[in-house]
Amino acid sequence: MTFLYPNMLFLIILVVILFALLLTQKESHAHFFSQEVMDKLRVSANTLPLQVRNWLYALVAILLVLALANPVIQEGKVAVKAKSADIMIALDISDSMLAKDIYPNRLKAAKAKVMELLKLAPNERMGVIAFAKNSYLVAPLSFDHNAVGFLLRKLDTTSITEKGTSLLSMLEVVDRSIKKDAQKYLLVLSDGGDKKDFSKEIAFAKSKGITIFVLGVATKKGAPIQNQDGTFIKQHGEIIVSRLNENIAQLATKTGGVYIQSVRADADVKAMLSEIEKHSKKRELKSEEIERFEPLFYYPLALALLLFLVATTSRYKRNGSVALVFVAVFGTTLQDANAGLLDFMQVKAANAAYAKGHYKDAASEYNAFAQKSHNDASYYNAGNALYKQKKYTQARKSYEKASFTEPAQEAKRLANIGNTYVKEQKQASLQKAIEVYEKSLKLKEDKATRENLEAVKKALKKQQQKQQQQKEKKQDKKNKKEQNKKNQSKEKNKDKQKKDKKQKSESEKQSQEGEKSDEQSKDTKENQQQKEQAKKEKAKKDKAKQEQKKQEKQKMQELNKEKQKKDAKAQGAQKTEPMQMSNEEEKKWLNKLNQEQNSFMYRLNPEKQYEEDPNEKPW
Repeated sequence: MTFLYPNMLFLIILVVILFALLLTQKESHAHFFSQEVMDKLRVSANTLPLQVRNWLYALVAILLVLALANPVIQEGKVAVKAKSADIMIALDISDSMLAKDIYPNRLKAAKAKVMELLKLAPNERMGVIAFAKNSYLVAPLSFDHNAVGFLLRKLDTTSITEKGTSLLSMLEVVDRSIKKDAQKYLLVLSDGGDKKDFSKEIAFAKSKGITIFVLGVATKKGAPIQNQDGTFIKQHGEIIVSRLNENIAQLATKTGGVYIQSVRADADVKAMLSEIEKHSKKRELKSEEIERFEPLFYYPLALALLLFLVATTSRYKRNGSVALVFVAVFGTTLQDANAGLLDFMQVKAANAAYAKGHYKDAASEYNAFAQKSHNDASYYNAGNALYKQKKYTQARKSYEKASFTEPAQEAKRLANIGNTYVKEQKQASLQKAIEVYEKSLKLKEDKATRENLEAVKKALKKQQQKQQQQKEKKQDKKNKKEQNKKNQSKEKNKDKQKKDKKQKSESEKQSQEGEKSDEQSKDTKENQQQKEQAKKEKAKKDKAKQEQKKQEKQKMQELNKEKQKKDAKAQGAQKTEPMQMSNEEEKKWLNKLNQEQNSFMYRLNPEKQYEEDPNEKPW
């Protein structure tokens, strides 16, 4: 047996000196009376003598010092090994990750997923790579997750100048950044880009021993991509909608990994971490031998407490003397506990019923206990049980009876009240839910509550829009009915007017026909002669005009030929002049931009010239 803190044993010397001085001193009355006189004056009792009590106190002090020295028994040495599955995280930072089909956008949601993963796996080495057309090292493999998280927060799409997504270049960077003898695990957070065939990437990953896990950060419906100035990215004059490319699942499944589509909560990250732990083989990073001990401090400590109880009691022969000491020490707590001595059994039964899914029994047990003790936690638990039974109004009333001083518990209570309002699916209840959620978030920021708040705001807007549309439809129907009535009255008036006009015109025609019959006979001969002369003059004029038009066309054709010749000569001269930068000049400018930009990322793969694809999306 040894002591972990042997220096504490020197205190025993001090304890012995102090109690030696105390024990050698006489009682105050012993200076005036002899021991025989005191024996006659003292009433016989079973109390402990003062000297015996002082000796017990001295022994208690010595035992406490021994406990502080921490006596142990050595059981040998144990080898402790530090193991880790090195996980490299690849984050897509192309412009398509700015789509807002996931709140607030795909890139911010992906960064939040990575931050949650860093919290859930504190003992794993992790690193971050950002990729688009080329790949960049953001943070190397490290146990310092705070540093990795700091660098990750500064990452956005403005950190790069290239457009597009290349997973092959990213895999090459992963192969260089992890040791060759180590198993390589890669977690990709991306919307999948636009590529349909990943056969090259799969073949490269298999040849290099890279196991790929993919978390698809997008939705099937997709969304347009908004620039910083508020405009949307277009191709061929049309706004492009970026959607989740599910073909990227092949990259995970065919390399031995897992594909999971992201959700709002953290369930996808937890599931992905468990899958990585199942598939990964942890590599030994460091081993150290430590000594193993069996502690013995509780033996002297227990003996010291027992002697202290004996020393503090005034009687030692009668039964129950030690029990009196317990009553003196714990009397206050027992008085309060006597009223509900078996209440814990009722709470235990309620908890068991809730765990088994018997929510009705659990609610009745919690309510019964809450009415007796007015316990806030019981009201809260009863509300949970009622909520599980879909009795949302009763659950809300139970939640409202509870109140907590701690901000975290109070925030949860308010969030649950908001959930009960949401289940009613009414406009007024949704408005109340928004108010309660905002109060909860003021006390403590919670991701799930924040997402619920945004979802409720969207639902409320949709309801308001539907109501507005219904009002507009009703108003349109009224307007159409009124317009139809007006049109019918107008048509009736028009019919009357037409009939009157017909009658007048028929009477006028009859009168005019009689007069025309007389005049036509006289004018027919003169009109025929005049018409023949006019036809002859028009024919002559038409021939002259046609000849002029032919001459003008010939002149225009000659002028166009001369202009074409001049334009061809001018274009030939312009082609000799360089209108655009050459490939070498373009490389120099890109290198300058990469050097001048204020970025913490380092390009690991060599610069490649990618073939221009006219059908490639501009993100």
